[in-house]
Amino acid sequence: MTVQISDPPPSSAAVDAAVFRAENISVQFGGLKAISEVSLEVERHQVFGLIGPNGAGKTTLVNCLTGFQRPTAGKVTLAGADTTGWSPTRFRKAGIGRTFQAGRLFRDMTVLENVEVTAAALGLSRRQARLYAMEMLGWLGIAHDAERLCGGLPYTDERRVGIARALLLKPAFVLLDEPAAGMSDHECDTLMHLVREIPKVHGCGVLLIEHNMRVIMGLCDRIHVLDGGRTIADGPAREVQKDPTVIAAYLGAAA
Repeated sequence: MTVQISDPPPSSAAVDAAVFRAENISVQFGGLKAISEVSLEVERHQVFGLIGPNGAGKTTLVNCLTGFQRPTAGKVTLAGADTTGWSPTRFRKAGIGRTFQAGRLFRDMTVLENVEVTAAALGLSRRQARLYAMEMLGWLGIAHDAERLCGGLPYTDERRVGIARALLLKPAFVLLDEPAAGMSDHECDTLMHLVREIPKVHGCGVLLIEHNMRVIMGLCDRIHVLDGGRTIADGPAREVQKDPTVIAAYLGAAA
């Protein structure tokens, strides 16, 4: 049975953005350049992959795209608007959702409370927050765990709760940070189905950071590759997969 997702009340700050861009982003920590002049563009209704070896700068870039890190140079634009100085909360209210590698769940609260409190913090009433949270949990297939404490959840269901929170107010774009980490092949297949449906059901673009190349190649319309904080490739998945520079830097024997 298909679970229908109601339209939540719109945020007064929400931006109906078609494009989300990083323009020549650089981030420097002391004498270390974590990112050097990286530009990318994510379109609405697209699944866009961001890959690279450990330490390539992927999470730092996503932090810039969501207000958790201020670029040393360059800018992030949403619907053409310069977001310089925006807080994470302003990004969220403007239509940018994200998950975190570590989950960041309230482990002493239930699954429903974790999703509900996020909705309430973003402007929904308690009744609206609970209704919409339950619908989202139903869509993700974990409504039966609504009253379960998050501290007792399997790792894969923690990831789903994180995705539920990121999708709550129908963002224009959602950024998923390694959602398949630690999953079995079967669990990855289930996750891939959910991510593939996000643009269709929720109408948003997806930026997917992932090391699992089966997931990336099975989902992404375009792929951007970082190595050492620099862009080494950007293009359609099939072309990037064959790029000798990408194979040498990241795919290696797995290619």
